[in-house]
Formats: sequence, C-alpha cells, structure tokens
Amino acid sequence: MSAVRLVDDLSAVSAKAEWLDTILKGDCIAALERLPEKSVDVIFADPPYNLQLEGDLHRPDQSKVDAVDDAWDQFESFEVYDAFTRAWLLAARRVLKPNGTIWVIGSYHNIFRVGAKLQDLGFWILNDVIWRKTNPMPNFRGRRFQNAHETLIWASRDQSAKGYTFNYDAMKAANDDLQMRTDWLFPICTGGERLKDENGDKVHPTQKPEALLARILMASSKPGDVVLDPFFGSGTTGAVAKRLGRHFVGIEREQSYIDAATARIAAVEPLGAGETAVMGGKRAEPRVAFGSLVEAGLIAPGAELSDARRRWTAQVRADGTLAIGRDAGSIHRLGAMVQGLEACNGWTFWHVEREGRLEPIDALRRVIRDQMAGVGA
Repeated sequence: MSAVRLVDDLSAVSAKAEWLDTILKGDCIAALERLPEKSVDVIFADPPYNLQLEGDLHRPDQSKVDAVDDAWDQFESFEVYDAFTRAWLLAARRVLKPNGTIWVIGSYHNIFRVGAKLQDLGFWILNDVIWRKTNPMPNFRGRRFQNAHETLIWASRDQSAKGYTFNYDAMKAANDDLQMRTDWLFPICTGGERLKDENGDKVHPTQKPEALLARILMASSKPGDVVLDPFFGSGTTGAVAKRLGRHFVGIEREQSYIDAATARIAAVEPLGAGETAVMGGKRAEPRVAFGSLVEAGLIAPGAELSDARRRWTAQVRADGTLAIGRDAGSIHRLGAMVQGLEACNGWTFWHVEREGRLEPIDALRRVIRDQMAGVGA
C-alpha cells in the first residue's frame, strides 16, 4: 500500500490511482462530489456533534476543561445542522457501492438527527451500537447523569442491499464463540495513542481510539476494500485501514489535522496477508449448486448416493437432480421426502462412496469452492 498523499487540487481525483490512500483537503461535500460514483466499500463518519456549549466548562478546582469548542463544531441552529447533515449524507450515498455500508458515530446532541436523515434518504439501518467508555469524562456540574457512551449507527445503502459485508464468523470467534453484541467496551483515546502538539495539547479534541475503528473495519470490510472517512481529523481511520490492509481516502479541511494524520499514517507498518485474512463461514462462501459437481465430473450421472446409514439410495441424473423411483427433485427435496420432513440439508444428508468409504457430498462442494478461490492454483 502506497504512502499517504495530500491532494489539494480536487479536480485531480477522478482517476482511481489519484485518490486511493490520500487525504483530500477541502470541504467534505465538495470533495465527495469529485470522487467516482459507487467507488467506496465502507464509510466511517465522525461528523461535528453540534454540542451547543454555552460558555467555558470548569472542573471543581476551577481548571478549564479542554472541551470541543472549535468553530467546525458550531452551527447557528438545528435547521442549519440538519441541512448540512442531509447534504453530506447525499454526497456520501453517491460514492457508496450498492453493497457498501456506512457507520456514523455521534452523541445525544446529534445522533438522533443524523439517524432521521439517514432514513429520510433511503439508507437502511442495520444496527445501532453503543460504545461504552471505560473512562468517560465526569459530569462536572452535577446536574445530569455522567455521559458514558456514544452511539454508532450502521446502515446499508438501501433496504434491498443484501450483499453487504458482515464478517459474522470472525466476530463470533473473536468474542469467545459468542455472537458479537451491540454494546462495545473501549476506553477513550489516552496515553501514547493520543496525539499531542509541541505544547502538549491535544491535536484533535475528539480523536477516536484505534481499537474502535479496528472492530468496525474487521466486522464490515475485507482486505483491499476502500474505506472513506469524510471527517478525517487526526487520521485514526486511515491508520487502522493501512495496518489492516484496506485502502483509505480521507477528507479534511484543517491543515493542522492533515499534517498530524499524514505523519501518523506514514509511520504505520501494514500487517501481512496472512495476518489480515478474515475468518469465513458458510454464510460468506459462494453458492455452489449440486449440478456443478456433475458438470465438473466429481459425480457422474447414474452414480448412487445414500444417507450415512445406507437406509435410502438415490440416483444422480445428468441435470443435477436426484431420482428415487418415480420421484425426482433436488438433493434437499429428496432428502426431506425420504425422511418425512419439511426440510433437509442435502449436502450433509447425502453421501457418495469413495474408496470403500461414505463421505458427504459437502466434501465435493468444498473442492469446487477451493477451485473458485484459486486454492492450490
């Protein structure tokens, strides 16, 4: 993966080679409109939260809290913020592939407004995920509960997008073979990971922890995918994407953030192909029809299949169906029929004899899938 590049001239990003693994400087909506249509696999967006702060915030000892008071987080009204949200989401939807997904993170100040706009524009919400912080900032005024979480919305481009990436088996394995839940526990960004300037101040007030982005990208992308962050900030998305073997494109208008992100990403060493491989399961594997085994010569027309205990036998026909007497149908239908069941997984029910032993025809399906994946080529 190439080193990070800064692109100032947004008219020069139409060719694929000109925008992959780059930071585009400028307004996010203008930059998004320059990117090719349907070119991005995953979007992670950390838009301004519109915190509506009123005056400085102080600790009990009267020291000032380093809160988010930058101009980029300030909007005149909710109506102005809603218009901004709709504009960038529309631009993001144009560059998202039909099977791509978008993650948006926010606080109670903005995430509900963002969620409404997502639905208004046709996005289909898949999950809301709670990032519970192990070390949240206290509520210094003592007039509200301590705000200890942020919310992420994960959505597909539209309701009909069925082929989006979700690495279910990898997430389950990483969670001690339990389904990954929607409440995630991570600390806020502190220590050596927190970028500081020469004065020891935070480079960016809302820098996200790399562990959070790693979970997101491992769950919803594959090596080689293109990850877009339209509010790039200090470059957490780019750093994690590079390390995990994904391409990135960031959009940022503040030069100080761009400088910090550029240095940060340049220092990242990508993991190897073996280290970034995603654990798959049957949900992620390509569909193989039983007829493909016949066409490939792995099972010949006229061959007999039986169940594991040899109670029933069926004959393979040239069109990829099975026959038992006058009855014919798919491997699943015939398997269900002989057992008197409503449904049956024919791949594990039917067996073929090879070298004096019965083995499930699912083993032959694996041969086809390995060929499709180029295993052993």
